[in-house]
Amino acid sequence: MSQFDTARAAAQLRPEDRQRCEVWTRVMGYHRPVSSFNIGKKGEHAQRVNFVEPHARA
Repeated sequence: MSQFDTARAAAQLRPEDRQRCEVWTRVMGYHRPVSSFNIGKKGEHAQRVNFVEPHARA
């Protein structure tokens, strides 16, 4: 079975077969689960953009 077939099979799981993933983020120097945020902080978290640092040249 190829990696594509494995990923495709995983994408076809029924909702009751899936497991919820808890997302944590760093806030003011410590880590907290996003599920504990108030509605305003959840909105800020949803608007965040991931930073990708370019590779250094040798």
